[in-house]
Parts: sequence; C-alpha cells; structure tokens
Amino acid sequence: MTEKTVRERTEELEYQVLAPEAAKSREARRKDEMDECPFRTKFQRDRDRILHSKSFRRLKHKTQVYIVAGDHYRTRMTHSLEVSQISRTIARALRLNEDLTEAIALGHDVGHTPFGHTGEAAMAELTGHFVHNEQSLRVVEFLEKGGKGLNLTMEVKDGIVNHRGKRLPRTLEGRIVRTADRIAYLSHDYDDSLRAGLLKPGDLPDVVYERFGEDTSHMITSMVADMIEASMGKGDILQSPEGKETMDIFRTFMFEHVYHSTALAHERRQAMFVLRQLYEYFIANFDKLPQEFVAREACWGRQQIVTDYVAGLTDSYAVQLFDEIFMPPVGLMVH
Repeated sequence: MTEKTVRERTEELEYQVLAPEAAKSREARRKDEMDECPFRTKFQRDRDRILHSKSFRRLKHKTQVYIVAGDHYRTRMTHSLEVSQISRTIARALRLNEDLTEAIALGHDVGHTPFGHTGEAAMAELTGHFVHNEQSLRVVEFLEKGGKGLNLTMEVKDGIVNHRGKRLPRTLEGRIVRTADRIAYLSHDYDDSLRAGLLKPGDLPDVVYERFGEDTSHMITSMVADMIEASMGKGDILQSPEGKETMDIFRTFMFEHVYHSTALAHERRQAMFVLRQLYEYFIANFDKLPQEFVAREACWGRQQIVTDYVAGLTDSYAVQLFDEIFMPPVGLMVH
C-alpha cells in the first residue's frame, strides 16, 4: 500500500472539516486534465498560477479610482489582495473552501482595463461590448502563457466571470467573493477619497455610520459579520435585509459623489482620450502591435486582438505609448 501524498491527505481533510456544501478540491475539473501536484490541491494550484501570472503582476500599475494619485492609494492589485483577505475570513467562518475563494479573489480583476472603470467604459464604447469580468475569464482561459491560458478549474473560472453581473456563481465560495468585492471597494475607496480630499469625515449618509461604523476597519468588520451571521447554516451566502439596504445606500452615494464625480471628470476625459487614440491607432496600424498579438489575428480577428492588447495595458504604459506614438520628440534646445 503506497503512502498518501500531502495533497491526498489535504483532500481527505476537506471532507472531514469543511461544511457539506463546501466545494471539494478532489471533485474539481479542468478543461484539460493534468498530472496532479503531490503537495497542492487543484484550487491551491490555481491560486499559485494566478499569483505568478503576468496579468496579475500588471494590476500593481492599474488604477482603482485615483489615477497616479500617490503611494498610499489602492491599485487593482491591493484591491484584489484585500478582497482575498475578506473572502477568506468569511469562508473560514462558514467552513467553506478558503483556497477556492482565494483563487477567485486574486483572479477576479485580471482583465480590468487601465484607468479603472473609466477605461472599462472607454473600451465598451469603442467595441460595443466590454465588461471586465468577461475579459478576466478571457485572460485566464486564452491570453496568459503566450495564448495557452492557465487551464484553471471550472469552479475558479465560474467564480471569476460571475463575480458581477446577473448570474450568480455556482459555488458558495464564488458568491462570497462577489459580495466581498463590494465590501472591499466601498470601504477602501471611501478611505482613499478621504485621503484625496474628495470626501471628508461625516459626508456619508448617517445610516451608514450608524450601522457600519465611522472608519474603514469598523465598516469592513460590520459588513463581514453581517454576511457570516446571515449565511450561517443557510446553505447560501446572504446579507441581512438591513445590511444589504445599508450597503446599497453606501454604494449609491459612492457612485454619485466619487466614481461619477465632477472633481474627477477631467481625469476621466483624459483617460478615455488616451485609450480611444491607442485603440484607433492599432486598428489602423495592426502590424505595430507586438508580434505575439499580430500572430493571433487568424484566430481572433483584429478588433478582438486590439481590444486584448489595449485592455491589458497598465496606466503608465498606456500613457508612455501614447507619448511615443503621438507626441513629437521635443527636447531642450542647445545653443
């Protein structure tokens, strides 16, 4: 009788420790089956593949809300890490699969554009349809590893593509990430807005402070506690009616006063202009794309390839490209 591997022992432990409705890594499936790792479960392996991917690394230079606003503001990477931490806290409390929630949380935004939601709006306007959750799925399925994709499990891909939109993830772990994403961005974007001077303490509707607390830490704790208490023993991921109502009030306020605020309107126009010019330039000059993208034309078509390229840019590289393509090389005149 051969000794069991670390992975096999971990898989067995999941059936003993996790809730009956938790996703079990042994039952996870990939589109292309592969030899198992002796140490890591399928979900742990997916997490590692996302963490080591180029698209995840690029998130450190992609805007959350404030474009190049300073060292202490959130980026897409710090947001993804914060979603991961919140999701794991909830998953552990509910005895669900932490590794699956972590993989989904780390991968949920890898398809996000430069310049945050402004970039997403620009790509949607240019292409007729673009949403970052679908692009995140496209990144992990087709674009990573030189076009081979990461070959993630169906459960992780389902959680990534359904972290927003009308369809709910099939797993409870995916549903945790869907709400944890909101908890993270509302609390932390509020914190960044205070730092930027766009909001000041006391600006939120009174009910948000009354029910969730005065600062970011208390807000997160209150929303997480509400989710855990409302979901415990229910076989689903829920919020209390009061918790959901308060989060919706918080979210509506943030969209009106931060995400769509007139104070950031100039930055939004600049970002949209840069992406529009780059997109139209590469549609007209397709051969100027990196060769690995040009080589995919027969498979995906020019518009999709240009969309993949422009959507994958970081904020800083998009500005650098714009400068190189459209700005004359004016230097100091030497007499």
